[in-house]
Amino acid sequence: MESSNGRPRGGGGDADGSAEHRDHDPSPAEASGGARYDDPWYDALASGWGESDGVGGLVPEAGSARRSSEDEAADVYLEVQRSAAFQEVRSRYRRFVVPGVAVFFVWYVGYVVTATTAPGLMAHPVAGAVNVAMLAGLGQFLTTFLFAWAYARHARLRRDRTALELRWNTQELARGVRGGAS
Repeated sequence: MESSNGRPRGGGGDADGSAEHRDHDPSPAEASGGARYDDPWYDALASGWGESDGVGGLVPEAGSARRSSEDEAADVYLEVQRSAAFQEVRSRYRRFVVPGVAVFFVWYVGYVVTATTAPGLMAHPVAGAVNVAMLAGLGQFLTTFLFAWAYARHARLRRDRTALELRWNTQELARGVRGGAS
């Protein structure tokens, strides 16, 4: 029984699998163990991945005709990135996130440093079995949720509308560059 590429199925070492019993001449690629060019699974559309054209040159890339529209689409995104609206959205984002992360990081490092350097202070009881360390640890969780809530609120009130308009305009510009296909 033969496989789809014309080679007999079975163990590699038997006589049916040897080169003498094939009904075709092996190509140089087949002899070296590479893919055959008449192989039905050889993907001709994947050319341009460093394959040669047989005379020493490289096969041109398959999508080279579309390069100009891709470059134009990239220019649209670069133009939007340079726009005042985009810069305003980014600056509003940074004005919230950079100080927020700095404050949260200092709070976290302060908790860890205090827990390691002042165990007596952290072990001080507050109410029953609850001590300062437990309250500070729970405070870490609380501040995480508060920071997430404040971030979402800031985004909703200060950035989302402008960012949505930017996104819509960018998609319209990109759609126009690509000829209405999307």
